[in-house]
Amino acid sequence: MTSRTEIKYPEINVIEKRRRGWTSLQFSERKLVLLVVDLVILNGALLLMLSLWPAPVFARMVERFPWYALLLSGIWLIISTFFNVYDLAKAASAVHSIWGAGAAVLITQAIYILIPYLTPVLPNRRTQIVIFFLAALLGITLWRFIYATVFTQPSFRHRALVIGAGWSGETLVKAIQETSTQSGNPYLGTGYELLGFVDDDPAKQELEIEGVPVLGTGEDLIRLVKELEPDEIIIAITHSQRINPGLFQAILACYEMGIPITTMAMLYERMTGRVPVQHAGQDLTVLLPITRPSGFRFYLALRRVADILTALPGLLLVGMLTPFVWLGNQLTDPGSVFYTQTRVGENGKLFQIIKFRSMVMDAEAETGVVWAQEDDPRITPMGRILRRTRLDELPQFWNVLKGEMSLIGPRPERPELVRKLTQEIPFYGLRHAVKPGITGWAQVRYRYGASTEDAFVKLQYDLYYIKHLGPFIDFAVLIKTIQVVFGMKGR
Repeated sequence: MTSRTEIKYPEINVIEKRRRGWTSLQFSERKLVLLVVDLVILNGALLLMLSLWPAPVFARMVERFPWYALLLSGIWLIISTFFNVYDLAKAASAVHSIWGAGAAVLITQAIYILIPYLTPVLPNRRTQIVIFFLAALLGITLWRFIYATVFTQPSFRHRALVIGAGWSGETLVKAIQETSTQSGNPYLGTGYELLGFVDDDPAKQELEIEGVPVLGTGEDLIRLVKELEPDEIIIAITHSQRINPGLFQAILACYEMGIPITTMAMLYERMTGRVPVQHAGQDLTVLLPITRPSGFRFYLALRRVADILTALPGLLLVGMLTPFVWLGNQLTDPGSVFYTQTRVGENGKLFQIIKFRSMVMDAEAETGVVWAQEDDPRITPMGRILRRTRLDELPQFWNVLKGEMSLIGPRPERPELVRKLTQEIPFYGLRHAVKPGITGWAQVRYRYGASTEDAFVKLQYDLYYIKHLGPFIDFAVLIKTIQVVFGMKGR
C-alpha cells in the first residue's frame, strides 16, 4: 500500500446494515453441511432397518438408538477421513465424491454390522441388512451428486473482496486456485468467488492479479461494498500496522454493515493446513498458539501415556521383525540391522535416533550430509521395502519410550541440515518447540522432502500442527498415516 499522503479518504458515515444471504457458504460451513447431511442419512438408514423389527423389539431398539447412532457416526468419521470425503475440491466433483463417499459408506456399514454387543442384534432376515446398506449407499451418493451439482452454483458461492493486491494477495489467490481440481472455475471446490482487489497503489489500478481485477483504491471500498455486496472482506496485507487510518475506518464501517472481516493468514491456514510463514511479518498470532485450551497440559500428559502404551507393543513388533530384516539385509547388502544418527529434538536437544538400516553401509562416507533423493542408489533392495511400508521407522519406538520423541510431531532433522535451514528459512527453529514424532502433519500432507524448498513447505505444515496441537489434528495424522502405510507411499 502507498504512503498515507497519497490517498484522501472521505468522511465515513453510518451505513445501513446489510443482511447476509444464508446460501453463501464459507469454507468451514460447506464441510459442516456435508458432514451433517451424511450423518443424518447414515443414521436414518440404521433407523429404517430397526423399524422392520416387530413393534415390541423396535421399541426396545429405539431406547438404545442414541448409542447405536453414536458408534455408527464415530466409525463413519474415521473411515471418511481415510477416504478424504470432506476434501471440498473432490466433493465439488460428482464422480470423485460419489466414488469416495460410496466406498466409505460400504466399509463403515460392514465394520458396524460385524461389531458384536455394541450394535443391534443381527436380524435373521437378510432383507433388513440389505435395506440398511442400500438406503445409506443410495442416500449418500444421491446427496453427494446434489451437492456437486447444486451447491457449486453461483448462488451458493462465497463472494469476497480482497484488500491488498501485493505479494500477500497474490499468494492467497494461488492458494485458493490450488485447492480445486475443477477446470473453468478455479474456486469451485472452496466455494470462494473473489470479486476483486482493493489497493492504494496507482500502478496496480485496472490490472489483473492472477486473473482477479484490481477494482479501485481504499477510498472506493465503501462504494464497492454497496455495489458488489461481498459476503466477506479479506485483508491481505503482511504488515497490517501500515494500513492507512482512513482505510482502517472504512474496514470498520464494513464490519458495522455486517460483513465478516478475515485476514489472508487465517484463510490460508483453513484452506491449506499450513501457516503462511513468509507473510507473518512480526505478527506472533500468525506463527504461535498465543493461548492454549485450559486442559492442554492434561492432554499432553495423556499423549505421554499414549506414547508409552503404543511404544511397548511397537517394540515387541520390532523384535519380531528384526530377524527377517537382518536376513533380508544379509542377502542383499550385509551389515548391521539397525542404524543410528544424531537428530535435533525438543528445545534443540540432540539425541540418537534409531531405525532399521535401509541404505548401504557408510552411505555418506564419500558424499557427506546430503538430502535423500527419489530412487536413491544408496538404498538397498531390502531398504526399498522397508521405506515403502515405513517399517524402517518402527525402531523409533525406543526413542518414544525414552521420551526423546512422540508418536506424532515434526520429523527430527540432522543438526548439519538444521544449521543450514535456520539460516535460509525464517522461523525454522520454532519447529523444535515440541517433541519430534515418528509421523507428523507434514509427513502425511506433503511429499518426501529433498530440498530447501521442500523444507520450507514442511515448516509451514509443522507450524500449523504446533499451533493447533490437540486431539483432533492428532487423530487426523493417525488416520492419514495408516492411509500412507497401506498405500505404500513411503520413500
